[in-house]
Amino acid sequence: MNVLVVGGAGYIGSHMVRQLHAAGHRVTVLDNLSTGFPEAVTAGNLVVGDMADQELVKSVLTENSIDAVMHFAACALVGESVASPAKYYRNNVLATIELLDAMRAVEVKRIVFSSSCATYGIPDVVPISEATPQNPVNPYGFTKLVIERALEDYAKAYGFGFAALRYFNAAGASPLGGIGEDHDPESHLIPLVLQVALGQRKHISIFGTDWPTPDSTCVRDYIHVDDLSSAHLAAVERIELGKGLKVNLGTGNGFSVKQIIETCREVTGHEIPAIESDRRPGDPPELVADASLAKEVLGWEPKYLTPKPIIETAWKWHQSNPTGYAKTDTGPPASTKYLVEAYLSKKQTAVPKQSEITR
Repeated sequence: MNVLVVGGAGYIGSHMVRQLHAAGHRVTVLDNLSTGFPEAVTAGNLVVGDMADQELVKSVLTENSIDAVMHFAACALVGESVASPAKYYRNNVLATIELLDAMRAVEVKRIVFSSSCATYGIPDVVPISEATPQNPVNPYGFTKLVIERALEDYAKAYGFGFAALRYFNAAGASPLGGIGEDHDPESHLIPLVLQVALGQRKHISIFGTDWPTPDSTCVRDYIHVDDLSSAHLAAVERIELGKGLKVNLGTGNGFSVKQIIETCREVTGHEIPAIESDRRPGDPPELVADASLAKEVLGWEPKYLTPKPIIETAWKWHQSNPTGYAKTDTGPPASTKYLVEAYLSKKQTAVPKQSEITR
């Protein structure tokens, strides 16, 4: 299968590229590198450009005989979405519609969409099943829900086939090395705690210690990034035109903030000071997946069921890459072709110099 991975230079997308390549699929990556890294793309062609550019997307789809698209190119910071909702509606909604219309124009109608448990908002019942009402409480979650609904309509009207996969807390790094988590700013708990172990932060903050949970801190379902990728691989191979699939991706196990910090101490051997802070507005006390539908319809089960092995892979990455991906102009590995001509014709923006440019 020829697969276009939109946002494939980012955290989850880069792990997906590696798995697709290992499974024998042919991969093309489209990424504007606003938050992604060329060095993270370990296989296929990297096209630097934006999914909102319909002409570019149509040419990439046709020239690479794309059979299916995987979409990872969302803005994904809850707090930022509240402060800057225009950015989220522009990228997560408007640009995604441009992507879908480019696909429709060239008759590519299979897509796997990275959705989120944020579409559920603050649920009344945990674990959360797909039958739980979707009531997002921030623009990020709402933009994900908008695209889920758009995909339903595109399936009915235009014959699209889609899978919307609702992530819980993505974590960890590839045990094979070379790719991992590098965000600026970082907002995920595990890398923030590990930054304390590396001496890059003085302490980790615990936001609220009065939650209705066993140890009074928030509880989350942490799923390894490779487990997420394997679910996407299963989904893309099961898409049926004119139909849609919406499933949760999680382990079904919840772990508290204090448990994560303590496990990081165990894995790293560092003290990791923690301080208690006030609650953050909009934080649900507990988010844990009921992922039984994913097992039923995708034949998928996560391999990493507890935080320790997840944190071990993250710690290996952060120790080897304490400042994230190399901040150089060397670009992606030599095995990756880097296509810049279309990008440079659209924008006068500096891009990494390449030793190998395919035109």
